[in-house]
Amino acid sequence: MALARQLRLLSLATRLLLAPQRDLTGRGPDEPLPVVRIPRGLQRRQEQRQSGQRSPLRPVLVRPGPLLISARRPELNQPARQTLGRWEAAPLVSRGWKHRRARQDYFSIERAQHEAPALRNLSSKGSFADLGLEPRVLSALQEAAPEVVRPTTVQSSTIPPLLRGRHILCAAETGSGKTLGYMLPLLQRLLGQPSLYTSRIPAPRGLVLVPSRELAEQVRAVAQPLGSSLGLRVQELGGGHGMSRVRLQLSKHPPAEVLVATPGALWKALKGQLISLTQLSFLVLDEVDTLLDESFLELVDYILEKSHIAEGPADLKDPFNPKAQLVLVGATFPEGVGQLLSKVASLDSLTTITSSKLHCIMPHVKQTFMRLKGAEKVTELVQILKQHDRAHRTGSTGTVLVFCNSSSTVNWLGYILDDHKIQHLRLQGQMPASMRAGIFQSFQKGSRDILLCTDIASRGLDSTQVELVINYDFPLTLQDYIHRAGRVGRVGSEVPGTVISFVTHPWDVSLVQKIELAARRRRSLPGLGSSVSEPLHQETL
Repeated sequence: MALARQLRLLSLATRLLLAPQRDLTGRGPDEPLPVVRIPRGLQRRQEQRQSGQRSPLRPVLVRPGPLLISARRPELNQPARQTLGRWEAAPLVSRGWKHRRARQDYFSIERAQHEAPALRNLSSKGSFADLGLEPRVLSALQEAAPEVVRPTTVQSSTIPPLLRGRHILCAAETGSGKTLGYMLPLLQRLLGQPSLYTSRIPAPRGLVLVPSRELAEQVRAVAQPLGSSLGLRVQELGGGHGMSRVRLQLSKHPPAEVLVATPGALWKALKGQLISLTQLSFLVLDEVDTLLDESFLELVDYILEKSHIAEGPADLKDPFNPKAQLVLVGATFPEGVGQLLSKVASLDSLTTITSSKLHCIMPHVKQTFMRLKGAEKVTELVQILKQHDRAHRTGSTGTVLVFCNSSSTVNWLGYILDDHKIQHLRLQGQMPASMRAGIFQSFQKGSRDILLCTDIASRGLDSTQVELVINYDFPLTLQDYIHRAGRVGRVGSEVPGTVISFVTHPWDVSLVQKIELAARRRRSLPGLGSSVSEPLHQETL
């Protein structure tokens, strides 16, 4: 046994002696041996594995101060004072959201300011009287809307050139006061011109074209009190009805000076020779990007052919040969709209007024994105709505808009809320006109706190009482997201706005990544910024 042990020791010594000799065969006599360094982190993990201890969690260093992006994983937070450069790599929370392991992850774009951008940097001395409005119009505004004291930034920029007879393209964020911005000059222009009504059919002198019946109701509700004070009749012509109903609408009232209409209803009236646009002196296309969409473009083209649009301010001075002053208004102008606008009017003749916050994430609205599985959305929605209901019972809170991408989802989701005894209203495009009439107005007046709807409730509608927008289905385009998010945080809102979006599909994640990157870099959303060619006359708010 002792002999065997000696043999093993001899074999080990032989291997130790021979190993360096093999390594040194190709080296010079003075060349040092190679040094192998093991990373310190690997050494610590090896020592902890041998001792049976778990690796301690790395502390996350969070700088003090407000955040721009707050995430479930604190290492992905971004302080409010930090702005990523254009070419700087961004650590996106949503980068891995296309993988199923990302479920239950979330992040928020925090509220960076408390008031709407349209109200910032306003002088306390500014007033509507400084913009060139006549005393009669100012008195009508004071009587119809005493809460409106100072003009917003958009109104201060649009009213003076409109009074000078310029064609206007106003591109500004949602909720910035664009309706009053064109309605007050419209009424003042009609006051200064004699009525030449001699036709046997109605011939309005002012026309506001809008894409939906709900928006037509709202614009008429804004214009009617002002018109009544000035002796000008305002009428609404909504769609969704046959020719007999359109004829009844036009014959039931005396001819109106101002007509608020949808393209379908006005097209029927023009085809049936129930109305004439020969006396038109003021034409507004509200939500112009929607009106120039494929679904409306043919109708709008026909209406514009029947209108006599002035080439410039000089054409507006002849009262016996009326020409229409053109106003184009919108909150989003996606790529390609510039080419469509060239069919309406020469871009060189338009004074373009754009907001610095156009196509940007609204800085005064908190926006939360939740990565969920499709089957988890109903549970999450019911929980949020019940929490809101409890808060509403204990204190003063605003109302809730829940957006879906299809009418069938609105109906299906409504049945589920009925089962949970959650009271709500529904608004979707497949409803008969008799059912749709007044639903949004009823919601505005507070008959219900929750409205399930499609995108027909996202364009232009005033929603100052809305506190929370929930995207049950994530919108299909970035401009749809802007319009939905624009239902909260509007001028005149008394409650802070919040948007919660459920993110489910890979195409949803692609849009969320663009939104998050734009927010971290404080830039406009991609694909929307260069949509309108720069005309000759341009102003930036």
